[in-house]
Amino acid sequence: MKFKIAIQGIQGSNHHQVAKDYYGDAIELVECLSFDSLVDKLLNGEADKGVMAIENSIAGSIIPNYNLIYHNKLHIIGEYYLNIHHNLMVLAGQNISDIKEVRSHPMALLQCKEFFKDYPEIKLVEDVDTAETAQRIQKQQLKHVAAIAPNVAAELYGLNIVAKDIQTIKNNATRFIIVKTKNKELPKAQINKASIRFLTDHKRGSLAAMLNVMSDCNLNLTKIQSLPVIESPWKYAFFVDITFDGYSNFEKAKSLLNIMSEDFKVLGEYKNARV
Repeated sequence: MKFKIAIQGIQGSNHHQVAKDYYGDAIELVECLSFDSLVDKLLNGEADKGVMAIENSIAGSIIPNYNLIYHNKLHIIGEYYLNIHHNLMVLAGQNISDIKEVRSHPMALLQCKEFFKDYPEIKLVEDVDTAETAQRIQKQQLKHVAAIAPNVAAELYGLNIVAKDIQTIKNNATRFIIVKTKNKELPKAQINKASIRFLTDHKRGSLAAMLNVMSDCNLNLTKIQSLPVIESPWKYAFFVDITFDGYSNFEKAKSLLNIMSEDFKVLGEYKNARV
């Protein structure tokens, strides 16, 4: 039985690469051109699990995805770190001097800005996806247009790479999360990371008290992200990632944090991909 894996983008994208690396080749891809569409596919049962980028080592967090996970009651069941390689690709027979326009995902364009300072004549245009742009160049035989995409996209769509690894910072990685509509796929003994969300009141030291509980319970905070609560102006929710050596430490912290905060929710319990 093949898992139906929803990805943002199409075959040849970084999301596709992560799905392959995480689950192997025995998967059925469900291609989505937006993260909202990916969530819809999970909620209506067209996909079993989804692969969703959540943060990049250069560009930071993909903030809307935090709210997508929370508001749609999705659960994070795993994570994967992918080293990103951005390549400039064109139709066969074209070269870099022929390029008038480069199309790609906004994140890819942002990560390659320094490269294009040497080519001020090239127009940078935001598009929905890296691989989808590469596919369109081939399908429509678009001359003078280039895509920024992974190497696998050039192979799939028969494009020539005219510049490799054009990302500004070569040590460039994106953290992806694996999401589904139900929680917990691992036994507690294998769980050593969790993602949580909570609100605090405006009293002095409220957030510090929460962080102290995490420290006292031997939890290591690896990320904290605040987001406005749309329905409550000037109220902020905190999204936090924590790692721990023993699940019992996290269980103790959960019970305390639930009492101390408002709207406490565990978004996922899973295995730390960095150890």
